[in-house]
Order: sequence, then C-alpha cells, then structure tokens
Amino acid sequence: QVQLVESGGGLVQAGASLRLSCAASGRTFRNTAMGWFRQAPGKEREFVAAITWSGGSTYYADSVKGRFTISRDNAKNTVYLQMNSLKPEDTAVYYCAARNGLGIVATTTRYDYWGQGTQVTVSS
Repeated sequence: QVQLVESGGGLVQAGASLRLSCAASGRTFRNTAMGWFRQAPGKEREFVAAITWSGGSTYYADSVKGRFTISRDNAKNTVYLQMNSLKPEDTAVYYCAARNGLGIVATTTRYDYWGQGTQVTVSS
C-alpha cells in the first residue's frame, strides 16, 4: 500500500504561483510513476501532469503546458507540482496519484493509489 498526502493548495489571484506537494509513505517509492490530476465542480477528473520514477520523463496536459512543472525528490518520497501563471480555470481539487509501473499514463484508471486532494482556487 501507498499513502499519499497532498499539501500546498490555497486561494490566489490570477497570475500567481503555487507549489503543491505530495508526500508518499507506506512502501518503497521505487519504480512508481506519479501523476497529478484535478477535478472542478461538476466536471470529471482530468489529467494534469505525470513523471516517471527516475524523473527523466514528464508529460503534461495541453492546458497547463508551459505553466506547470512536475518534479520529484525520491530521497524524500515527494512529488511536486509547480504552478505558475495561474488562471481562474485552474480552480479545482488537485489529486496526487501513484501507479505500480514505470511508464507515464494520463488515464485515471491506470493509477493504483490516490491522495485526498487539495483545493486550489484562483480568483480573477
């Protein structure tokens, strides 16, 4: 089992930045690809970004490409999502997810573990 705990959400104005963190515990973080997803009210959960265990490969949704950066520190069992130039449409609950595999995937069903989510609200 892997437990994931997100933090770093909050209320900011458009154009501001936030950094989300996801701390993993419970078993080895090795060979675990990680992802960030988000869900706005009344909408389905959508893919935001993903990273391989080594951190050598990343993948982003078109809506956040160039503004968000995913990274990880395996020594700390933590994954980050740096969010810059935030827009009101980025408002959502952000979830961290882990999958038992090396490859990057953007589908919610391919992830095995989920955090409880952290709220990000961007005002205009």
